[in-house]
Amino acid sequence: MSEPGTPPWWRSAVIYQVYIRSFADGNGDGVGDIAGVRSRLPYLASLGVDAVWINPWYASPQADHGYDVADYRAIDPLFGTVAEAEEFIAEAHAHGIRVIPDLVPNHTSDRHVWFRAALAAGPGSRERERYVFRAGRGPGGHLPPNNWVSEFGGPAWTRLPDGDWYLHLFAPEQPDLNWDHPDVHAEFEDILRFWFARGVDGFRIDVAHGLVKQAGLPDVPPRPDTPAEGPRTHVDHPHWDRDEVHDIYRAWRKVADEFEGDRCFVAEAWADTPERLAAYVREDALHTAFNFDFLMASWEAQELRGVIDDSLAMLGAVGAPATWVLSNHDVVRHPSRYGRSAARRWVAGQRYEPGGPVDLELGTRRARAAALLTLALPGGVYVYQGEELGLPEVEDLPEEVRQDPIWERSGHTDAGRDGCRVPIPWSGRRPPFGFGPDGATPWLPQPADWGRFSVEAQSGEPDSVLELYRAALRLRRAHPALGDGTLTWLETPPGVLAFRREPGFVCVVNLSGVPYELPEHVRVLLGSGAVEDGRVGVDQAVWLDV
Repeated sequence: MSEPGTPPWWRSAVIYQVYIRSFADGNGDGVGDIAGVRSRLPYLASLGVDAVWINPWYASPQADHGYDVADYRAIDPLFGTVAEAEEFIAEAHAHGIRVIPDLVPNHTSDRHVWFRAALAAGPGSRERERYVFRAGRGPGGHLPPNNWVSEFGGPAWTRLPDGDWYLHLFAPEQPDLNWDHPDVHAEFEDILRFWFARGVDGFRIDVAHGLVKQAGLPDVPPRPDTPAEGPRTHVDHPHWDRDEVHDIYRAWRKVADEFEGDRCFVAEAWADTPERLAAYVREDALHTAFNFDFLMASWEAQELRGVIDDSLAMLGAVGAPATWVLSNHDVVRHPSRYGRSAARRWVAGQRYEPGGPVDLELGTRRARAAALLTLALPGGVYVYQGEELGLPEVEDLPEEVRQDPIWERSGHTDAGRDGCRVPIPWSGRRPPFGFGPDGATPWLPQPADWGRFSVEAQSGEPDSVLELYRAALRLRRAHPALGDGTLTWLETPPGVLAFRREPGFVCVVNLSGVPYELPEHVRVLLGSGAVEDGRVGVDQAVWLDV
């Protein structure tokens, strides 16, 4: 635990997301691994991050790149071994970096020993009670048990030769667990203890708003029309954001509190309203939750301020810090989102639609400003690998190399998430750009011109995105005003955001169409672009010492 009077580390942490397949390849097989991440720990330490969140590294058939777990206590041979994971955790700690692996509790792999036993045991067996098996509807049970659909497209039910249907809210290879069964609760509490004992500092909980299903598994009702403006309202749903899920997390919090060192949980929870999200992070439940409203907001001052205010108010009311994120492994990278004139927020229940050609120069300028805005806000921050390099979405991947199950399940109508998962460039002028040994072919192809984005190319270049992040993270760690705390908005014209944090710090972000004269200040600490004649340019941000 923290020293008395010292806030827990996670309230202000900058956590770097490692999508392990695409970070660094240590053995030359084209896929990132634990050895690769270990080799880059000095880079992460010099960048100035406090922790790494690692996407699933458990034993898995990789139907959904690790989110289909066959054994939660084993590392997939593609990535390494449990012994290597323990060595990595210890080495990361030596660098001052904490480690937060993913946990996938909504579903397992269809290769998990429990599911294989359920298939073998047959209808009505005790083995099937750990999952969601049901008889079908209609004559002969030939229709699915209800109208639920998979997040990856198509029905959420698959029928077995013996007549039973099983639920999978994602791919058919990811059967949903039955969280009404005591075995499931006991198993996951034991999994938590297994990894906490090996030194992990917390867990990111995948689909934290899932797990619990409404009794009787009723049909999903039609979603009411959502007004484009005005407050959102909560809509009761039979398998998302059920109130009963919080009982699970209260039990997990007790498990975490058994261990020293401020262990923490972060929820990947999609909720209709900030109030519903705040329920996940009460004092006796999880510690933090991803702020998807901020990620989904358009590049528009009024909308961003509204999201910031709502987040701080609702999370602050339950004593939880806000977290801020611009990109992750499931969404289009933000320089490409911000580089479109039609870059509006997502519509509930739908994936992001690009909306016209991308202006990468515009998107990068806005992304640089967004970085300074995000790192200046109260609370914690998540940085997705390659974000600090200004990487754009790869939108022209050939159809034959796409691997995201969304691509196949949608009948090749939704490109899926491969474009934000392309292996990142480290050095050199041609693929694999230092991702792995020369001659190794990355699991997804890198654009031929990505050498300009590499760590090697940007290091020491004062105007690069990488050096902006390095400078911002140094200042964030050193300045007493930054991290957890509060902010005070300053009066500005439409299109400009400015707030003060004590002691003596002001952040100004210009989202208007004209340069904005800076308020009185002692000096400029950092800018996303050049400050000329005392004014911050369009789509730029500045940190001020006041």
